[in-house]
Amino acid sequence: MSVNKEVRRITTNTIQDMKAKGEKIAMLTSYDYSMASIVEAAGIDVILVGDSASNVMAGYETTLPITLDQMIYHASSVVRACKRALVVVDLPFGAYQGNSKEALNSSIRIMKESGAHAVKLEGGSEVRESVERIITAGIPVMGHLGLTPQSIYKFGTYTVRAKEEQEANKLKADVQILQEAGCFSIVLEKIPAALATEVSSSLKIPTIGIGAGSGCDGQVLVINDLLGLTKGFKPRFLRQYLNLFEEIKGAVDSYITDVKSGNFPSENEQY
Repeated sequence: MSVNKEVRRITTNTIQDMKAKGEKIAMLTSYDYSMASIVEAAGIDVILVGDSASNVMAGYETTLPITLDQMIYHASSVVRACKRALVVVDLPFGAYQGNSKEALNSSIRIMKESGAHAVKLEGGSEVRESVERIITAGIPVMGHLGLTPQSIYKFGTYTVRAKEEQEANKLKADVQILQEAGCFSIVLEKIPAALATEVSSSLKIPTIGIGAGSGCDGQVLVINDLLGLTKGFKPRFLRQYLNLFEEIKGAVDSYITDVKSGNFPSENEQY
């Protein structure tokens, strides 16, 4: 019997038990009630209310523009759909980088106003104080290392991170720092698979990979990418399970044709 099937509510302890027992963790993003309801009904372990909402929901080029208020709005919508999944919310750019007090205040707002179960933030040693302060207030924290999209202008590219020894060594040190600071899990984004496997085996807490290979303790994808709602975005790490862009467009095309021709509504579709 899997750990997932044994519990009524997935918690931070549940996913740590899953790592201990070798059960992979499935995580997906959601940003609204309708999509979260479907993902929850499918039995997902963790739902991430990602700052990727900035890209896929609002159409921005980067994750930077989305605000704390907007993240709370999306998180509240998702939480209302979830009775079992663990809901984790990204702290958006500018909501925690200033100092640990700001990070704590932002986290408290997310927890109080959305009803979510944990927060996620990007960075290693530089955010240790913030992680510790948030956890001291009783708020679980998920870390995020490797490609950290909020730092895109520092990196200048979305290419694979930690390929060079110096950056790989910093990542190895940072995962230990985040674990010691009290993170219950760490997302590893777009790093070499061998490094992710090594890092995952060195930790007691689970890793969630995106473009980090099969050696992580779990995987996460953006739901819009998985469903093929995002046209033209097909990185190597993405497995697209549907092509909803074309399916929905086809349905809309048919609707327009039926309206223009007078075929819709029919006699059976009116009062």
